[in-house]
Amino acid sequence: MDTNIKKEKTAHVSHNTGNYEWYTPLEYIEAARETMGSIGTDPASSEIANKTILAKRYHTKEENGLTKEWKGNIWLNPPYAQPLVSEFCGALVDKFKSGEIKQAVVLVNNATETKYFQKMLEVCSAICLVKKRIKFLSPEGKRGSPLQGQVILYFGPNTVEFNRQFANFGSTAWKK
Repeated sequence: MDTNIKKEKTAHVSHNTGNYEWYTPLEYIEAARETMGSIGTDPASSEIANKTILAKRYHTKEENGLTKEWKGNIWLNPPYAQPLVSEFCGALVDKFKSGEIKQAVVLVNNATETKYFQKMLEVCSAICLVKKRIKFLSPEGKRGSPLQGQVILYFGPNTVEFNRQFANFGSTAWKK
């Protein structure tokens, strides 16, 4: 098979490098912290990322946060490669529905057609449709150019505060 033909037929978002080491800019972390009051656990993180997130507990890829307990308010920017993105988002929904976690803010690509996104959308309390692509930071601190836009989902009771904190980033909506 000619690989050039295959590339042309594949959506551009599928050309993700699988490089997980891209960090969320501070302004989004601060908005999440203000919404929830604190960040207790970041289940898909690193030592470098946690210098900004300041989670009380974080799990690296070597520790596999999917196998750990998630405590307190959750910040989740999952690895943007399958099957990990689906597994982390599915775990978050399951832990929220079971009552293991009370609040969470999740930052993912705006892949609204995916099963993991639809599963989160059914359960989340509020959403922010980010008006421009978030320029994530490399380990060296350089801003990257993402392949697609992002969306931020909130799980919990503080929908008014979520709207207040995230409205500057894009359109927000919440469930009554």
